[in-house]
Amino acid sequence: MSCRPPAGGAGAGANPLRRGADRARARWHAVFALACVLAVVCAIGVGTAVHAAGERAAEARARILHRITATTVAEPVGPEAVRAAGAPSASARATWRYPGSRVHTGLVPVPPRTPVGEAVAIWVDDAGDVSFRPPRTEEAITLDAIAAAAGTLAAIVLGAGGLVSVRLRRIEAGSLRQWDREWARVEPYWSGRARPEQGADDD
Repeated sequence: MSCRPPAGGAGAGANPLRRGADRARARWHAVFALACVLAVVCAIGVGTAVHAAGERAAEARARILHRITATTVAEPVGPEAVRAAGAPSASARATWRYPGSRVHTGLVPVPPRTPVGEAVAIWVDDAGDVSFRPPRTEEAITLDAIAAAAGTLAAIVLGAGGLVSVRLRRIEAGSLRQWDREWARVEPYWSGRARPEQGADDD
């Protein structure tokens, strides 16, 4: 994402005779640059925090579940049956043993078009009931962290960009009004036109 200052007038140069508006523009350009740096720092912090929180949640979830192997006894069921059972979209009836030799039969999440007799890995709780909410994978946790970091970066940069753009437009409008006032005072002398207070017989 680009951190170029928003449009709103050229930045001030090194000219010691620069106007107040030029100095104001330079200050707001610096504010935007600082906001970009702050956005990067905040995005890294948020992304790191979200990733750490996701890992802790996944570890806590893994401690109350157990990874075992089930064997499918039927092909994946249709969408209507799956929705009625509250299972994921790709599920098949299978059997598994947990705890010990206790046999369970029910719907388990499987890849699409899983054949009968296929061994599939599932998560179960201490009672042996299948869990359709397994611990989140590292890939999913990382994607969440990236999304949170990107959202933070975009929010700060866009917010700062909008604020600076508004301020620069106001500075530009004020600068133009000041130029108009100064030109109105100088133009009669510069152009040689008679000043309003001069009479017709004045030299």
